[in-house]
Amino acid sequence: MNMKAFLMALTTVIIWGSTFAAIRASLHGGYSAGHLVLSRYAIASAIFVALALLPGVRIRFPYKKDLIKIFVLGFVGISLYNIGVTFGELTISAGNAGMLIGSTPIFTALIAVMFLKEKLGKPGWIGLSVGFVGIGFITLGTSDATFSISVGAILVLMAAVATSVFFVFQKSLHVTYTPIELTAYFTWAGTIPFLIFSPGLLDTIGNATLEANLSALYTGIFPAAIAYVTWATALSLGRASTVTSMLYVEPVIAIITAWIWLKEWPSTLSLLGGLIAISGVIIVSGIGRKHPKLSKRAA
Repeated sequence: MNMKAFLMALTTVIIWGSTFAAIRASLHGGYSAGHLVLSRYAIASAIFVALALLPGVRIRFPYKKDLIKIFVLGFVGISLYNIGVTFGELTISAGNAGMLIGSTPIFTALIAVMFLKEKLGKPGWIGLSVGFVGIGFITLGTSDATFSISVGAILVLMAAVATSVFFVFQKSLHVTYTPIELTAYFTWAGTIPFLIFSPGLLDTIGNATLEANLSALYTGIFPAAIAYVTWATALSLGRASTVTSMLYVEPVIAIITAWIWLKEWPSTLSLLGGLIAISGVIIVSGIGRKHPKLSKRAA
């Protein structure tokens, strides 16, 4: 992974790591899960409309041949992902949600190997296996005393799979479109299904606390808009499996943010799993340096 891709990916995971606490703050402050995802992506969509109207910003209409792919990926990567995370956080903590999303590099790597023919090598597979073991501990840490997995954990894991598909299959579009164009297309496409949650939205905004409204505004501007642009830039510069391994850092940000902001602290078992999962990125992160030509070809 080259330095620019690394910095773009790091910026993204720091912003995304703070999202889980902000979502919980909005849910606790009067937002329903449906109204929250709609308000966030209405804000993000409006930002990209404003950008498209600015002189000097190049956001073209997508080619007809790419429309179906853009709409499908927008639905999977934006709609399904955010429904899974937001509804999942109704029953599990922000820190646990962040750690479960740490399973994304595992699914992304497997899909990238199968469909993009990327080669991880032995260190890559070892690192991803270590990460998978950690995710297993995190999942058990979200369960109750009977060790039955919560619905919230299942929804967040669904979100992790959805975003993995999104990361891998957008790679081919980077040849034709800029990162900001793709992010705009996906945001607009992914926002459309959220319109089903429109009834009562204005009442929710009016009755929510100031903290909840500010949190919704923050998640609409930074995680939903800015971070997707920086992430698309990182993906355009490196291999999907290697860039996505940076997401192992995201749970650390999620836990720290939730602890400071919400006074939430994950279970001991989840924390152990988080430490194991994050250690996987130390192994995986060396792949790009060992095979720089592969990263360049994948761009």
